[in-house]
Amino acid sequence: MDKYIVIDNIEYNTRHGGPFDRGAADSYYGRPKRPHFYVGATRQGEEIIPSKTSDAYWAYMAGYEWNERQGHKKYG
Repeated sequence: MDKYIVIDNIEYNTRHGGPFDRGAADSYYGRPKRPHFYVGATRQGEEIIPSKTSDAYWAYMAGYEWNERQGHKKYG
């Protein structure tokens, strides 16, 4: 079952491999922003690069910024 997080009254699906999850993971591992997500779980199925006008793009950015604010980092 999918899980969700609400930030600034917007609900984001946090499923493994989804845009929010990938943004948070990129931040966690100290990688630069590169909006993407997977149709299935991470590295399972097709990787999608969303357009800047899509909800998926903004979900990725929200995941990245959310993790930055939380300060959850693998290194440092």
